[in-house]
Amino acid sequence: MSTSPTPEERAVKDKELKAREAEEQARLPYKWTQQIHDLDLTIPVGANIKGRDIEVVIKKSKLKVALKGQEPVIDGDLTKPIHPDESTWTLETVPSGKEISVHLDKSNKMEWWDAVVTNAPYKIDTSKITPENSKLGDLDGETRGMVEKMMYDQRQKEMGKPTSEEEKKGELLRKFQEQHP
Repeated sequence: MSTSPTPEERAVKDKELKAREAEEQARLPYKWTQQIHDLDLTIPVGANIKGRDIEVVIKKSKLKVALKGQEPVIDGDLTKPIHPDESTWTLETVPSGKEISVHLDKSNKMEWWDAVVTNAPYKIDTSKITPENSKLGDLDGETRGMVEKMMYDQRQKEMGKPTSEEEKKGELLRKFQEQHP
């Protein structure tokens, strides 16, 4: 007898996990979202807060956000490294008052984070993330080349023609036969 959950059981478990993650994330003093290449954090603050009342430290592997004279809202080692020179923070006016927005530019633009900082009380299951469709131009050169080769090979197979690998072998065979008649 199989011990794997049925698709229905898996769907129920996934729904429960998603609800638990949403509840845990709601308990954090900040909200965060991520794309494959960056991460955004928002922290609600009072309408009377000015930029000079805020202390933000963004380093390659550390983040600290605090209101001066108070315990930090977030302070710890980042889950993964970032590009600090490409990362920013702003104080924005929103309907509920103001919020600190922190934008972090990920060093590795091909991986998901399970939390913002390593000492975060809750982690998300990154295997359940469904990424948005990306464009070939968003990929690094090596990955893009690999994807384009796979797309070419797929088209060749659909047309009943040889793949790039088969073309290479055919060319080597042709050259060998020319040199050894």
